[in-house]
Amino acid sequence: MAKIAALSGFPEWLPAERLVEQHVIDVFREVAELHGFSGIETRAVEPLDQLLRKGEIDKEVYVLRRLHAEEEGAEPSREDRSRTLGLHFDLTVPLARYVLEHQNDLAFPLRRFQIQKVWRGERPQDGRFREFYQADLDVIGQDSLPGHIEAEVATVMAEILDRLPLPTFTIHANTRRLSEGFFRSIGLEDQSAVLRSLDKLPKIGPDAVRDLLLADTGATAEQAQACLDFAAIRTRDGSFAQQVRDLGGSGEMLEQGIAELTAVIERVEAAVPGVMMADLSIARGLDYYTGTVFETFVAGHESLGSICSGGRYDSLAADNRHTYPGVGLSIGLSRLVSRLLSADLAAPSRAVPTCVLVSVADEEHRALSDAVARSLRGRGISCEVAPAAAKFGKQIRYADRRGIPFIWFPGTDGGADEVKDIRSGEQSVADAAAWEPPVEDRAVRIVAGPGMPSSETVR
Repeated sequence: MAKIAALSGFPEWLPAERLVEQHVIDVFREVAELHGFSGIETRAVEPLDQLLRKGEIDKEVYVLRRLHAEEEGAEPSREDRSRTLGLHFDLTVPLARYVLEHQNDLAFPLRRFQIQKVWRGERPQDGRFREFYQADLDVIGQDSLPGHIEAEVATVMAEILDRLPLPTFTIHANTRRLSEGFFRSIGLEDQSAVLRSLDKLPKIGPDAVRDLLLADTGATAEQAQACLDFAAIRTRDGSFAQQVRDLGGSGEMLEQGIAELTAVIERVEAAVPGVMMADLSIARGLDYYTGTVFETFVAGHESLGSICSGGRYDSLAADNRHTYPGVGLSIGLSRLVSRLLSADLAAPSRAVPTCVLVSVADEEHRALSDAVARSLRGRGISCEVAPAAAKFGKQIRYADRRGIPFIWFPGTDGGADEVKDIRSGEQSVADAAAWEPPVEDRAVRIVAGPGMPSSETVR
């Protein structure tokens, strides 16, 4: 058989790597549920016309059709699009449809988390895939949603990230009202154009952005410099407020934005100290988000970009009766796991879930080994029975190769059972109804890999 070529953009982790991915998924779910979020899963497909409401994504949507469906030479009509199905490229479009479809059966505010695969036909590169897990956390209101929810969702996400095997991370935050209030107070009316220009700061630098502000927003040289000075403000506390005022910022909208951002920083800081930063350079998404916006960066891995982003939006969905505002944050989970693995930031304590290999003296006594395994599993100890009744030395080597720490020898002909720690060679009499492995061996743990800075620990 010819060698099978890898399919670019569709990751397949080895069993030990999958344990790291599963750990990230489990932490997300556990913390979300601890804060009262309910998990949902939406269908993998949506009508094409719904997916294409975000027009800039149209070239990345995978269309679903039967193998023998008629070939269409022309571009599908709007009617055809409503019947054509596409794989979802994020979890926000499905959430909007889900909320509208099930609004009569949901209790609002809806506290929802969702961990699910999505598909996006973009060019694969480091950390970017065509098939990947997305992990979203949202609170959705009906017609209204209190402002404190912005800090609450950010706090939950900070706790999730704090429990993952990551070096130091920082959640950067800005608010729509703060940015717009400042631009208005210095005489700039086209806030969207200013935000689009400032959004390019990381890519083209301040000099090129200054030129854009002068050319695209009608800003004077003084106004353009004020915008750049505003975007340069970064503080770990509420001291950003006075810096903004010192630049000439004033007015009711600006003060509302200051109050909103200060409240978010203080509340998240109280729950997970040292992770928040007011960063007034954040502009991405502020034409969509209506309140606080968040981006998250990992120290030493800035090339990965933001690992978690989102914010407040006032119109996830709407019908003739209600609007549905929300606050949401999202992690590109596969992208994050890819970096954990490629940078050796985390690794499983062993490559398989199995804690104990139950040996088989001979096939006539396999039922005895099966009984031991049942007893251990009944108490939550992961084990497997040796696949063949080979010599004990060969069974020990089999366990060692797989990283299984213990091997069990059932007593035959009335003899006592014994268990051996393969790593130390220590062997002792044991009872399957009472024996316990060391706490650190009972289940697979995710530990710091060699790429984790020595000052960091896996939480």
